[in-house]
Parts: sequence; structure tokens; C-alpha cells
Amino acid sequence: MTPELLDRARALLRETPVVDGHNDLPWAMRAQAGYDLDVLDLGADQSGRLHTDLARLRAGGVGAQFWSVYVRSDWAGDRAVSATLEQIDFVRTLVQRNPAELRLALTADDMEAARAEGRIASLMGAEGGHSIDCSLGALRMLHELGVRYLTLTHNDNVPWADSATDEPVAGGLTAFGEEVVREMNRIGMLVDLSHVSADTMRAALRVSAAPVIFSHSSARAVCDHPRNVPDDVLAQLPGNGGVAMATFVPKFILPAAIEWTAAADANMRAHGLHPLETTPEAMAVQGAYERAHPRPSATVATVADHLDHMREVAGIDHIGIGGDFDGTAFLPEGLQDVAGYPNLIAELLGRGWSEADLGKLTWHNAVRVLRDAEDVATDLQLTFRGPSWATIEQLDGRG
Repeated sequence: MTPELLDRARALLRETPVVDGHNDLPWAMRAQAGYDLDVLDLGADQSGRLHTDLARLRAGGVGAQFWSVYVRSDWAGDRAVSATLEQIDFVRTLVQRNPAELRLALTADDMEAARAEGRIASLMGAEGGHSIDCSLGALRMLHELGVRYLTLTHNDNVPWADSATDEPVAGGLTAFGEEVVREMNRIGMLVDLSHVSADTMRAALRVSAAPVIFSHSSARAVCDHPRNVPDDVLAQLPGNGGVAMATFVPKFILPAAIEWTAAADANMRAHGLHPLETTPEAMAVQGAYERAHPRPSATVATVADHLDHMREVAGIDHIGIGGDFDGTAFLPEGLQDVAGYPNLIAELLGRGWSEADLGKLTWHNAVRVLRDAEDVATDLQLTFRGPSWATIEQLDGRG
């Protein structure tokens, strides 16, 4: 890409900055520093340890970030709920510690206000239905604490929804799973369909009265991985109003990376490490494996290929960006950290994307989808539908 395209990209991002749908910094901070911002000060350069710090967010033109308050999907019950609360506590502490740079955002209006103030809107998304432990009350309390989307599953099924990377049990959503979606609509929490099976995607689209999102998923037609979105689901987004936010994880966007990643994950397990760990020890194991077995390399163009396809199928009003920084060991060339977004925008400019379309991709679509969810919640609450007290035992006959 030329310097001229990069200059245009940076100018565009000053006007319509990136809303990134998914960043796993909170979990990385838990794993590497026990959340201690004196040990890992994000006001300093952390490029040797993290994909994210405040200066690189600025350099990348990020105007709003959904921080993932993820916990491992093999954690369950009270352990998952309490760890999710700790993740939320960290995000709120991060924002309080950096008031000149960050603003907690609970609404679309908050996002716009942060942009006007020159601060980065900080939102939260809970990654996996295990974080509510089959409790609609817990769901509502996460919303009260600021969580604005729930990814229905992570890598494992939950009792009421099937994951993309587990053996199907529910066939999509159970009756309780449908009630979870309806309650999310009622309170204004976005239904996130990244990580879920294609049948769960279709079931949620059938049930949801509000737009859905995919916080970090790309196009299955371009890379046939179950974490990606099939074309028939992308084609439903205009009718639903939802937004699919393309991810950067190489094994989800580059077909040649799928087999390599499976072998690298097996190597991590052989060393007693979880494949998703990004601690210095884990990264040393990954680095040694990569030196011995060079990995297929994704690039900015690889991500742009997905966005081209997603725009063609879903339309320009229904796509966005969700990089998954600090949640993956490997990233494409040119997108190695949060400072890389201008490279992606420059690539798309070089492919003929208009500045108006790029503004929708980076900012307007994500703000609009949250506002639409808020409007649906207002309408539902005006019908005097109160909180649902349904339980999984009542609706599914099991716990």
C-alpha cells in the first residue's frame, strides 16, 4: 500500500474511528499480571507482552472498544460467574485509572459522546453463556454492571445452546435458550453469535426481535471453518439489522492455517498448556514450534478478502471489525497489534471502497446496532413485559 493511501486511512479514522467488537485484554491482564496495572501499565509501551496499550489504540484509530470479559468455557457454575465479575471489575478499574483516554460507555449516545470528547468508548461483552450459569437474574445483573453483549457460547456447548466447536446437543437453542434471547432483547443486551453453531445462529435470528451481532467472525465461504458465518446467515442480516464483525485470527481466515494451528494446539497441550494461553511461557512454546514449523501467514489482504465477501452478501450496512487482539497467539502481517487498523483501511481504499462505506464499516454500523437494540428494549418494556423468572428446569426439564 502507498503512503498516500495510509495518509487517507488515518484521516478517515480521525473522523470515523474503529469500533472493535472484541479484545481479550482483560483475560491477558489476569493471566500475566493478576490485573495489576502497576505491573503492566497500559499507559506505557507493552508491545513486548500485549497487543494492546493506550498509545497503540490511538495510533490505530480506535474510537470504541468492546472489551471481552471472557472466562474459560471449561469453568462452570459459581466459578464462571465470579471470574466474569472480576473481569468486569478490571475493565471498570482500567477506565477509572485512565479518564483522559477512556470513557465507560453503556449506550450508543455514550459512544458518540466519547468520540466528541476525543476519548475511547469502553464497552464490555461477556464471551460465553456459561458466564450466567443458566440464570436470567445473573444475565440482568451483568447488564446492570455494563455488559452490552453476551456471546451465547464459547468453544463448548452450554446446556441451552450449541457451540460451533463442540458436538451438537440442543440442535441450536433449547426452549430456555430462546428465553435467554428474548430476555436479552428486553433489557437491551446484544445477542452475539460468534462461537455458536450455524443452527444456533439460525435459531437466534428466528427468535430475536433485535439486531444480532457477530463480535469476531469472518466468512465461511472464504475460509471453511465452523467459527465463521455461512452465507445463508449473512444474507439474513439485512432483514434482522445485525452486524457481522470480521476477525483477524489466522486459523479462521486462512484455509492453510487451519491444519497448522491444530498441530500447534496439540503441541501446547503436550507442554501442559491451554492452546489459548498468551503468557510469556506459552508464547515461548508457540515461538519454538513456529521456528521448527513455519506457519502459513495471513496478511491484511486476507482480512480484506473476507470483508469484500461479507459486504457482497450482507451489504455494507451489516459489517464491522472485531480483531480478537490479545486473544490469539498469531495475527496477520500488518495487523500484529491494535495500531494496525490504518493498514486494513488503506488496503480497502486501494480496492475501491468509498470513504462513506468505510465509515460505516468502522463506526456507524456498530453504533447503530447498539442503538437499535436499545430501541427494541424500550418498546418491549413499554408493553409492560416484566423480567422473566423462567428456569432451565421449567423450560427444558433439566439443569
